[in-house]
Amino acid sequence: MRKSKRQDRSALTDEELTALDAHWRAANYLSAGQIYLMGNPLLKQPLEPKHIKPRLLGHWGTSPGLNLVHTHMNRVIRQRGVSALCIWGPGHGGPAVLANAWLEGSYSETYPDVSRDEAGMERLFRQFSFPGGVPSHVAPETPGSIHEGGELGYALSHAYGAALDNPELLVTCVIGDGEAETGPLAASWHSNKFLDPVHDGAVLPVLHLNGYKIANPTVLARLPEAELDELLRGYGHEPLHVAGDDPRQVHRAMAAAMDTALDHIAQIQRDARTGGTTVRPRWPVIVLRTPKGWTGPAEVDGLPVEGTWRAHQVPLAGVRDNPAHLAQLEDWLRSYRPEELFDEHGRPRPHVLAWVPEGGRRLGATPHANGGLLLRELPIAPLERFAVPVDKPGATLHEPTRVLGDLLASVMAATADRRDFRLVGPDETASNRLQAVYEASGKAWQAQTLHTDEHLDRHGRVMEILSEHTCQGWLEGYLLTGRHGLFSCYEAFVHIVDSMVNQHIKWLKTSRSLPWRAPVASLNYLLTSHVWRQDHNGFSHQDPGFVDHVLNKSPEVVRVYLPPDANTLLSVADHALRSRDYVNVIVAGKQPCFDWLSLEEARLHCARGAGVWEWAGTEDAGREPDVVLACAGDVPTQEVLAAAGLLRSHLPGLAVRVVNVVDLARLLPHEEHPHGMADSEYDALFTTDKPVIFAYHGYPWLIHRLAYRRAGHAHLHVRGYKEMGTTTTPFDMVVRNDLDRYRLVMDVIDRTPGLGVRAVGVRQTMADARTRHHAWIREHGTDMPEIADWAWDG
Repeated sequence: MRKSKRQDRSALTDEELTALDAHWRAANYLSAGQIYLMGNPLLKQPLEPKHIKPRLLGHWGTSPGLNLVHTHMNRVIRQRGVSALCIWGPGHGGPAVLANAWLEGSYSETYPDVSRDEAGMERLFRQFSFPGGVPSHVAPETPGSIHEGGELGYALSHAYGAALDNPELLVTCVIGDGEAETGPLAASWHSNKFLDPVHDGAVLPVLHLNGYKIANPTVLARLPEAELDELLRGYGHEPLHVAGDDPRQVHRAMAAAMDTALDHIAQIQRDARTGGTTVRPRWPVIVLRTPKGWTGPAEVDGLPVEGTWRAHQVPLAGVRDNPAHLAQLEDWLRSYRPEELFDEHGRPRPHVLAWVPEGGRRLGATPHANGGLLLRELPIAPLERFAVPVDKPGATLHEPTRVLGDLLASVMAATADRRDFRLVGPDETASNRLQAVYEASGKAWQAQTLHTDEHLDRHGRVMEILSEHTCQGWLEGYLLTGRHGLFSCYEAFVHIVDSMVNQHIKWLKTSRSLPWRAPVASLNYLLTSHVWRQDHNGFSHQDPGFVDHVLNKSPEVVRVYLPPDANTLLSVADHALRSRDYVNVIVAGKQPCFDWLSLEEARLHCARGAGVWEWAGTEDAGREPDVVLACAGDVPTQEVLAAAGLLRSHLPGLAVRVVNVVDLARLLPHEEHPHGMADSEYDALFTTDKPVIFAYHGYPWLIHRLAYRRAGHAHLHVRGYKEMGTTTTPFDMVVRNDLDRYRLVMDVIDRTPGLGVRAVGVRQTMADARTRHHAWIREHGTDMPEIADWAWDG
């Protein structure tokens, strides 16, 4: 009889249903308890105000739905032996995920002081949203989590990132109907066109429609079911509906939907893996409609609560001061019959745990949610294989990102069997000169192909979609589950993920303080097609401000590099790809650029982060220079070296020091950033009283902000991008922003004491060159020959 029940997967025995309902009730009780209680966790005494937290924080409304999904995931994991990970999109429903982790025992294993008994339950309740405790959201502190739900929109892209190259993993992703209204979530539905049923795992979205956001109805919940089905089918999914408010009926419907979905997924994977099916499948999605705040207070003070927006956070707010509210809270908590769920010592009774998986199968214990445990070293070939020869500075030119592309192709080839490296970007891999990777892997694609398409591959590991949000979400999910990758993007448009990188940086910062979280591979950005080489696309494509945004964040996590040539880019990329728990931002050009340093010189220079290029200056050994020309970025470096050449020619007696900065954080004091320089080191490099003319890739005020505490700050003059963008010639871009070589020479003359009067003729020559430039480009449409044909003469 039991065998036939298993064949009819829509059927639950009464015993099975009772056990599922007991687990769900226990999770609901623990969720509500976390919001309200700081004592009397088992209600052994009548509730009193002293048992209630002084500040009631948390989100009840979504918690019963999350508990339902967790409970039913336990069943399919235990019954089918599935390896699973859950992404909790409504991450503000932290009480639910914490409750389930405590019930299954993974929480107590991670935090032994929160034991699975009465004392531990009291600690679980008290610590929630309490000073010195844990956040109200699903956070790094939460076992089993890789997704912080404080900002909505990224759950589904994280889920797909986790599933990539994880063929045995099921990733269930709960999407709240509020989150479903966001742009990033809407785009991420298309991720199923990139999911390879052969080499990737599966994603099971659960669209949880409880009808309301914090104060308003939700769009998808108000669509007629037929219209919603059309939308989901248009996205490439087959919807399965579960709806109701009768727990027993919903349990049966949810079990049937889960079984149908997993059977469908298993069939898709079998067809692709053994049958060779190449038709893009229609993956299942569960549409779950349950009341917001289900099983909570139906009314409070005569106003409806359950099933309305009023259930979103704390349904009963005045519990400490209002005896009627206190009594209503006690009735609510006792409605779960905690004495049936926990023994006299507060331990969950056996029937509550009947469906809980064991060991690493538990959702709170899966190693996929602690990806550093699964991480392997990336096989990076020796850089000598890719480095460009440099016999003397400035004698040759290469496209730095094209050189990097050869390195990335090698990494892609070396990981072909283990499949743990991905390159993501918004339709720009070839545009950014990284197309060498196609020799090792094509572009992931499961949709229709035409004979005119190039490099599309059902099993490819290059990911391109014109949604920076989706690219970022894929890569974050991939990294947090123990793999490696790089995000290549046009510099101006990486701003689209500003708030996403905020959340990832916060995640890494918090994770670093948790000894049980193993370090993960860093999130690496390659920003190219940058501000100074977007002269053809114009003002809309010119914005170097992502660096400013990132350097505002946690200094122990963020790193920013501006390699000036191909070999320094190789060195920086090698370091970034090997690093752990960082967000590395690399800004490098894709256009032909002079080669300044050999590989060995590049390694040494990058290790220093900032240093003097003695071959470029004219200072005498043993005495301070008259002026320092500093630079950070490939185009500013070229303009500084051109300015140094002009000064050597026109003012041969002037002692000029040239300083190049690769690691921007070096400018900070060492007390403010791990890479920062001590004052003595900074002063030795830049001097304390000599003028420093600094040509910087981005907005000039960032350099002032980084160096404002330095002794020589009053003598620091920074040139950079001033929002003077347009469609023009490459050199006109630097002229328009006063970053050009002629302006830098004029700055030296203006700011070096005593030089202005002696060098008035030289200054006039520089000003005249700028005037000639303006006239030339308007007549010829190209830069002057002395610019276009310029080369470093040593």
